[in-house]
Amino acid sequence: MPVLNLPEKLDRVLTTKARIIVLLGGRGSGKSETVGSILSLKVQTEQADVLCAREFQNSIDESVHKLLKQMITERLGIAESFTISDKKIDCNTGGGFRFRGFSRNPEAVKSAQGFKYSWTEESQTISQQTIDDLLPTIRSAGSQLLFTANPQSSNDPFSKRFINPYIRELITNGYYEDDMHLIIFTNYKDNPWFPPELEQQRQWDFDHLPRSKYDWIWLGAFNDGVEDALVQAEWFDACVDAHINLGFEPLGLRLAAHDPSDEGSDSKGYSMRHGSVVLRVEEKTTGNVNDGCDWATSMAINDMVDCFSWDCDGMGVALNKQVTKSFGGKHTTLSQFKGSEAVDQPDAVFEGADPTDDNVVQNPKRNKDALRNKRAQYYLELRRRILNTYNAVVHKKYMNPETMISFNSSTIEPGMLQKLRSEICRMPIKPNGNGMFELYTKEVMKKKFKVASPNLGDSVMMLMRQPYIAEQIRMARPKPIKVIGRK
Repeated sequence: MPVLNLPEKLDRVLTTKARIIVLLGGRGSGKSETVGSILSLKVQTEQADVLCAREFQNSIDESVHKLLKQMITERLGIAESFTISDKKIDCNTGGGFRFRGFSRNPEAVKSAQGFKYSWTEESQTISQQTIDDLLPTIRSAGSQLLFTANPQSSNDPFSKRFINPYIRELITNGYYEDDMHLIIFTNYKDNPWFPPELEQQRQWDFDHLPRSKYDWIWLGAFNDGVEDALVQAEWFDACVDAHINLGFEPLGLRLAAHDPSDEGSDSKGYSMRHGSVVLRVEEKTTGNVNDGCDWATSMAINDMVDCFSWDCDGMGVALNKQVTKSFGGKHTTLSQFKGSEAVDQPDAVFEGADPTDDNVVQNPKRNKDALRNKRAQYYLELRRRILNTYNAVVHKKYMNPETMISFNSSTIEPGMLQKLRSEICRMPIKPNGNGMFELYTKEVMKKKFKVASPNLGDSVMMLMRQPYIAEQIRMARPKPIKVIGRK
């Protein structure tokens, strides 16, 4: 009888009745070896047919064929039960493995009805169409779909379907399980057979790579970085609960912002901060632009905000009357935000993209010479706050709390925090021929970089613009009461 050695954390993969099994983690975690071993035994004992697939597979060399051959002939020692050819693996008693790539042959998914098991490797790359086609296709009695992945962005289709809805449990417990799903986070620390060669590489990466990249490669964290990013992922991570880590409280104005959208693929965003602490980040995926406006203004009223802003570059321009009516009788400053407009305080001295850049002081220039528009101006302000916080948390530099930002994880849902991280950290800076700071438009980001509309990121960015409210506050104060007939 073959001996099956599994990392303890993955034992439940062998016994679970869940239809969907997802193994997540970084390099050296033993995910693929575990699935390959279990499926090899299932083929031998159940005479089951297994579909082994990837989204992108140009040849059999890019499949798990080589890994399965090694499992069968070396680790399990059951080679006499199998016939292994260059393109397929068959069990002598029935059943076997077939290998396909989904992207080059979409019909390969729909023709997979006869398979009892499917194994999708590098699942982080699969498309929404593949997910929609594959899940109902593998439907034999007792069938299971297995996915192994090192997650990419939290905005990818795979993450949205198999990680984000369960992120709280995955972070807290390391796994999630219900009647349909078994999802496990596993890493090199969970693998007792982690080879010394990989340990040498891991240690080098730990010493030399940016922490966000290391966490993605070895710990299975989301890979939300891009080239020329506005914000590095490790900067963002330092801002989560920074007010707790650094010991400052939410003090100051309460500001809310809304990024509207109509019915369609783009969702609506809402965020609120109290002083330097962001307390709420929300999205709404249903309804039209008016429904979204009512949703956002209702939350802002419940949050008792001093200022409410909304994006007016697109369809939000028609919401002025609706917003005004919603806040009728309340002392809330209302502000339309037009990111395409020229910058605020155009003749003020530009503070620079990096708060530690001495060259800004030596060679000062004006905001209108350095910033392309309001959207660039306030995303840069968000970047400054995030970088200040990173320097305070990681490098222990003193920073004024009024120049920092903290994301409160106890009031922001983990899924929303991950989505915000993805949107902000996957936003590239656009080269500008005049040397001005500029960002790509939403439309260009969708088309060129395949990045969804940053509705949460835009709403948080708008929080950086504090409308001038001194006069409104003065006017809102109760007038003194004149008492008649009394000396």
